[in-house]
Amino acid sequence: MKVLLVEDMAAVRDALAAVLRAQGWRVATAGTGVDAVAAVGDAVDPPDLVLLDLGLPDLDGVEVCRQLRSAQSSSVVVMLTARQDEMDVVVGLEAGADDYLTKPFRSTELLARIRAHLRRGPTMSALSDTLLTGDLQIDTAARRCTLHGTAIPLRTKEFDLLARLASEPGVAVSREALMADVWDAHWTGSTKTLDVHVATLRRRLATAAEQNPGSRPPTIVTLRGFGYRLDDPAGR
Repeated sequence: MKVLLVEDMAAVRDALAAVLRAQGWRVATAGTGVDAVAAVGDAVDPPDLVLLDLGLPDLDGVEVCRQLRSAQSSSVVVMLTARQDEMDVVVGLEAGADDYLTKPFRSTELLARIRAHLRRGPTMSALSDTLLTGDLQIDTAARRCTLHGTAIPLRTKEFDLLARLASEPGVAVSREALMADVWDAHWTGSTKTLDVHVATLRRRLATAAEQNPGSRPPTIVTLRGFGYRLDDPAGR
């Protein structure tokens, strides 16, 4: 696995890089946002995961995240932030980050979070090769999602989340079950990432529906205090 570590403080960067390399991972580092964007945009071998400090000296970390997403959609992006404000976290997640860790954090917590993002749990692996809900078709083997033939671009966890919901259309799925199945059974972080991923999926489905008038996309229903449900447009 290849990790890009973006951190402007040399001492912190070196310490974290040593922890990551001790796991057998390949680690590239960047001390500025400009260097990070260049490293991803020019990479023949893009990183599997980017650890992105939001407090960079040249570019705001959220803007760096947007540019990284534009350059490479498949990499997992985990924000490292000392910002405590909830809105900062939400903005970062909406900019394309998959998750965040609030400083200070323990190295064991960081490693557990990384492993959670880079593996697919047994529930995800056991899904049917093709899932159909209304005009939405999900090919889990090819990791391709289409609405009435129109491809819907999805990041890794967005795809896994939609596939998990589509595996049981009409069934209420708890937040705990979604976090366990899509992220990790021993998830210890915030579940805010789940809500942001759902909001993003709704926007992507709506955009695909606008491109295909008359198509029948499913609806992701919020069940307050419990979780979410994917409703078939035909009511099945």
